[in-house]
Amino acid sequence: MKKLLNKLLAYFSKPEHMILVVLLIILIYLTIVPLFYIGVDTFTVHSAEVRRIRGSNVGDFTLYHWEYVFNSSASDNLFYKPLINTLLVSVATCAFALIVGGFFAWMVTRTDLRFKKSISTMMLFPYIMPSWTLAMAWLNFFKNKSIGGVPGIFSALTGIETADWFAYGFIPIVLVLGMHYAPFAFILIGGILRNMDANLEEAAVILKTSRLRIIWKITVPIVMPAILSTFLLVFSSAMSAFAVPSFLGGPVRYQVLTTQLYRTINGVNPGAGYIIASFMIVVGVAILTINQIIIGKRKGFTTVTGKSGNISLVNLRKLRTPVSTIMLVILVAVAVIPLMTFAAQSFFVEPGNYSLSNLSTIFWTGEGSPDIANGEPGILKNKYVYQGLFNSFSLSIVVALIAGTVGILVGYSVAKTRGKFGSNMVDRLAFFPYLIPSMAFGAIYLSMFSVQRGFIPPLYGTFAILALVGSVKYLPFASRAGINAILQLGKEIEEAAIILGVKWWKRMLKIIIPIQKPTVISGYLLPFISSMRELALYILLVTPGTSILTTMLFKYNEKGWNQYANAIVLLIIGIVLIFNFLINKVTGASLDKGIGG
Repeated sequence: MKKLLNKLLAYFSKPEHMILVVLLIILIYLTIVPLFYIGVDTFTVHSAEVRRIRGSNVGDFTLYHWEYVFNSSASDNLFYKPLINTLLVSVATCAFALIVGGFFAWMVTRTDLRFKKSISTMMLFPYIMPSWTLAMAWLNFFKNKSIGGVPGIFSALTGIETADWFAYGFIPIVLVLGMHYAPFAFILIGGILRNMDANLEEAAVILKTSRLRIIWKITVPIVMPAILSTFLLVFSSAMSAFAVPSFLGGPVRYQVLTTQLYRTINGVNPGAGYIIASFMIVVGVAILTINQIIIGKRKGFTTVTGKSGNISLVNLRKLRTPVSTIMLVILVAVAVIPLMTFAAQSFFVEPGNYSLSNLSTIFWTGEGSPDIANGEPGILKNKYVYQGLFNSFSLSIVVALIAGTVGILVGYSVAKTRGKFGSNMVDRLAFFPYLIPSMAFGAIYLSMFSVQRGFIPPLYGTFAILALVGSVKYLPFASRAGINAILQLGKEIEEAAIILGVKWWKRMLKIIIPIQKPTVISGYLLPFISSMRELALYILLVTPGTSILTTMLFKYNEKGWNQYANAIVLLIIGIVLIFNFLINKVTGASLDKGIGG
């Protein structure tokens, strides 16, 4: 017994071992245990369901939810049709993102295109901005009178009424999500194209092989792992998207799994919502696990060698200037024009009337008018907006501090005990939240913390549950940064400090963190930006007292108060772009570098 105790004391005398065990316990509780509770809730009668399930009491065991979702008269509209819609949207989004992103990547890396730096930089804008900004911009442009009530900018300027299928539903959802995720393909495919050994294509040119045959027989097979990886990442992201299908599909009742999840959990059948959430979790984990396997296999492709790296660029000849200009104009239309529409729409009092006499600052600085939005004050004089802004900043700062700090600890413990079972477990558990769709992740925390769990009181309706779910969801960003930061440091740096008797916390604060400051800071800033723009993760958990800017935007949009929604969009985009700029300046990193930037 004494020998065992001495071994334990010796083991825990090392800070990395103590941190590893504590993190393992916490991460199991915050990532694995919630899955158990959401599973239990799929078999439990909830208070909102007592009237629906005859003869039942709250907390009773029931199979009703499973029967209702998969084998009832409501199953088609509740689950199967939204599932089919989700699959169609996800596959079409993948195809669009791959075509657009792949084309832009090939043009930037393989041709003598003009404006390469500008195109590479602006290609990232659709992803930097939240996806719902493009959705709202689409509505501003293309909504029609028959469903939207008032014409969009396109109809007002041209007099042409947009068709319902073009303004709402499947087509705009795919176009908006596809453009938002096209940067995935641009980055992944562009990186491989730029680093490919030029000899592979030069040999084919010497043999007088046609350009199309070179692309099909050499380029495509080499970039196929990146194409598959992009397909899986975009498919998973599109499947978990909530705001875009809600904004663009809601007016025509085009339902996908995420919108059904929101409707059921906030309605009279939360048990059905938990089943949908569980299904999304399983699919999300499976897809991204396959992606990890593909990424692992990609190591076998030898496309970067020490030989000639001079890539023979395709000469666009007379098409060079017009093609370059068209590509740049498209990106400006996607990245800049939406911001202009948000600003313009926030100043027009009567929706659909774009005359100068209709301009007003009432939605920014007005005191509120009874005949406009129930007397809601302007954004800059609205205490609820300031409260939402304060909540958003406070939440994002807390999330960044917790996720960033825990990420450093994960990095330290994993790097120092690398290869051991505990290290591998903590590494995987810290990454696990990334595999779960945001809304489903919010659902499992709603399931777990809506009632008291041991000594932890009910957290629903509190700021704590938002901070907790945000910190855990964005831990993968911070933990990747932490692991990379520690692995890059030589052991001798810390060993020298240990010999001098420097305590662990001083070694971290005075040596390790200062040396790896850019990487560490990025581990704090990335969760901050992600939290500021997040909607799906928090939408199920907020209450009027804990509203944040993104959920206020969603509520304004539901009420049809588009001017207020557009004004809030500008606030959020401004904050996100400023902090994204700070990340690039602090870390010196930019996603477009190495492709064409």
